Amino acid sequence: MADESTNLTKLYIDLPNHWAVGGESVWARQLSEDEYEIANVPFFAYGLNFSDIVRAHSDNPNLKPAILAVVKQSGHRTLRIFFDEKLDKERQIGLLTGLKELHISWERADEFHIAMDVHPEADYQAVCDRLWEWEQNGLLEYETCEARNINSFDDKPDDDSD
Repeated sequence: MADESTNLTKLYIDLPNHWAVGGESVWARQLSEDEYEIANVPFFAYGLNFSDIVRAHSDNPNLKPAILAVVKQSGHRTLRIFFDEKLDKERQIGLLTGLKELHISWERADEFHIAMDVHPEADYQAVCDRLWEWEQNGLLEYETCEARNINSFDDKPDDDSD
């Protein structure tokens, strides 16, 4: 299960109600039998951040351990950016680089979707304010990634109870 060159393991997050995917995997460092430290920024899960300590388990050794709960929050926070399709990669990188002074880092999911890690020492509101300004100018859309449901990393279920 672990990547021997980096001592990282893939963990699974079940997301049956998410607007884009049914689940996601993240890299993690195993700390004990069932505790792990998240080693990348989640692209879809809510309430889960870089360096959080989580409890994960699998009853089947052929399956990735599933994240069950956050044991200790790291202080990192996650934001997601969806750049306008007309914005080329060079312009995107220019915008993101301008945010580095606010203590952020990012990972790219694809050409337009970015998962942003807001470091614990960052001014989270200042980062959100800058993203809001850019959203108002049509450059991107962004979302905050705090938990949507108690005891879940998923989005809220659709309210289609017809």
